Amino acid sequence: MPDRRVIVTRPETDARQLASDLARVGLQPTVLPLIAVGAASAQQPLIQAWQGMAQYLAAMFVSANAVDHFFSRQPDSAPIFNSQSALHTRAWATGPGTVKALLRHGAEAGWVDAPSPAAGRFDSDALWEIVRSRVRSGDRVLIVRGADETDDAQAPQGRGVGRDWLSEQLTRSGAEVDFVVAYQRCAPTWSAQQLALARQAASDGAVWLFSSAQALANLQRLLPGQDWSGARAVATHPRIAAAVRNAGFGVVCESRPVLAEMVASIESIG
Repeated sequence: MPDRRVIVTRPETDARQLASDLARVGLQPTVLPLIAVGAASAQQPLIQAWQGMAQYLAAMFVSANAVDHFFSRQPDSAPIFNSQSALHTRAWATGPGTVKALLRHGAEAGWVDAPSPAAGRFDSDALWEIVRSRVRSGDRVLIVRGADETDDAQAPQGRGVGRDWLSEQLTRSGAEVDFVVAYQRCAPTWSAQQLALARQAASDGAVWLFSSAQALANLQRLLPGQDWSGARAVATHPRIAAAVRNAGFGVVCESRPVLAEMVASIESIG
């Protein structure tokens, strides 16, 4: 019988939701968050972004956390990203989790541009294919992002291959791009028990589930020198999968970040 244990590495809230979904289909998830998420250190830029929303063709959200923390500073209950809004600003997202977060905050599906749930990819490349024909010279786009511990939150960009690539495409099309930091990411503080569990999972047959290259980087910092050659993993994007392979994981499978496909990938190596 295949090993059905899964190490879920997403931030705490996201990880527990995913773990619940995985348990419901018969897997045995363990939550080991590898990214801690909190409010951005500077809140005034968020307030200013809300005040200037009317100037933007679209607001692009890099994750569900970006949505939740951005809407935490919504100045009033005025509708946005829906047919009741006085603004024409649209919402952009790359994945189904971000879309769900937008809908939860009152957006309407018709006002959200994102790859179809049936799409082969959920990334900035796929989003650009959808929105590029709508972008005109002089348009402005707001990218709502997170910041790492080492990022300068006031810098126009930060680390993030996908969003920086999208920014380049927008700029080449004549659009202006603004960034605002909605939340802060940092490495978690693990207990001795969590560290021991992670060391054990490096070789005991459990499948690590990675949705972020930063999660992998934090794992390497938490367990420097760990031998991962006996470890197995599923990664939800080719770039993440490449990073996991480079870290030395013995078996790495790729999957779209859709529950059924993640489960199939986990079971294929379980």
